[in-house]
Amino acid sequence: MFEQSTLAIIFAGLMAFSILVYAILDGYDLGVGMLLPLDNQKDSDSMIASIGPFWDANETWLVLAVGLLLIAFPSAHSAILKALYLPTVLMLIGLILRGVAFDFRAKASFSHKPTWDKAFKIGSFLAASTQGYMLGLYVMGFEKNVVSVCFALISALGVSAAYCFIGSAWLIMKTEGALQQRAIRYAKRTLVISFIGICLVSVTNLIIDSSIYQRWLSTSMSLLLLIPVFVFALYLVAWRSVKRLNSRKESEPKLNEALPFLACIAIFALSFLGLAISFYPYIVPNQITIWQSVSAAESLNFLLYGTIVVIPSIIGYTVFSYWVFWGKVEDLRYY
Repeated sequence: MFEQSTLAIIFAGLMAFSILVYAILDGYDLGVGMLLPLDNQKDSDSMIASIGPFWDANETWLVLAVGLLLIAFPSAHSAILKALYLPTVLMLIGLILRGVAFDFRAKASFSHKPTWDKAFKIGSFLAASTQGYMLGLYVMGFEKNVVSVCFALISALGVSAAYCFIGSAWLIMKTEGALQQRAIRYAKRTLVISFIGICLVSVTNLIIDSSIYQRWLSTSMSLLLLIPVFVFALYLVAWRSVKRLNSRKESEPKLNEALPFLACIAIFALSFLGLAISFYPYIVPNQITIWQSVSAAESLNFLLYGTIVVIPSIIGYTVFSYWVFWGKVEDLRYY
C-alpha cells in the first residue's frame, strides 16, 4: 500500500505519460487530417489510408488521461474543466466530426466524398487548434484578459503547426512519389512555424512566472538548459533530413525516411518534459498542487491495480497494431 503523497506522484506521472502519448499519436493523424488536399482524391485516399488502422485507437490515450485526472485529482479536474469548458466542447465537436466524416466518406458516393473530406479537415483543425488554445490558457494560468487570449490564439496556431509537422513527417515515412514530395514541402514549412511557437511558449513561461525563471536559470538546475539545446539540435536534424529527402535523386542510396518523424517524437517528448518541470508540483498553475487535489489513498491504491492491467494492455495492442500495419501505405480499400 502506497502513501497518499506517493500516489499523487504516481498518478500525475501516468496522466502526463498518457497526455504525451496522445499528443504524439493523435497529433500526427490530426496533422494528416489538416493537410488533406481537397483537389486530389487519390492523394486524399492515400493519406486517409495511412492513418486508417490507427486514428481511432490513438484517441484512447486522451480518454485515459481525462479519466485519471477525474478520478485521481477531482478538484483539479473541476477547476480545469471550469476554465476550459467552451474549448473542450469545441474539441469534442471536432473529434466527433472527424469520426463521422471518416466513416461516411467510405460509404458515400464518389460525388459526396469531397464534402466529407472537408468535414474531416475542418474537424481535424478544430480539434488541434482548441488543444493549442487550451495549452495557451494553461500556460497563462487561466487568466481572462486580452493578453492571455491573444497568447492562447498564438498557441493554437503553434500546436496546429506542430501537429501538421508530425503529420507530414508521418506521410514522408508512409508514402512515396508525388505525395511524399508534397509531404516534404509541408514539413519544411510547418517545422519553422512550430519552432517559433515553442520558442514563444518557452519565453512567455519565463516572463510571466518568476518561479519558473528562477528554476530554469538557477545554478543548481543548470542541467535543465540541456533540454532546449537538445530541442534545437533535433530541429536541425529534422530540417537537414527533410532537405536531403527533398533534393534526393533516384540514383542516390535510400535515406532514412523515418528520421524526421523520430526527431519530431523526441521534440514533443522534450517539450512536454520542459512544461512538466516548469509547473511541477502544480497541476493547476499557481493554484492547486498534485498533493492538494489528490484523492484518498484507499481509493487510489485500489485504482492502481486496474491501471497495472489497463495501461500495459493499451500499450500492447497499440504496439501490435503498428507492427501489423507497418510499411508503406497501400491503396485504400474497404471490406
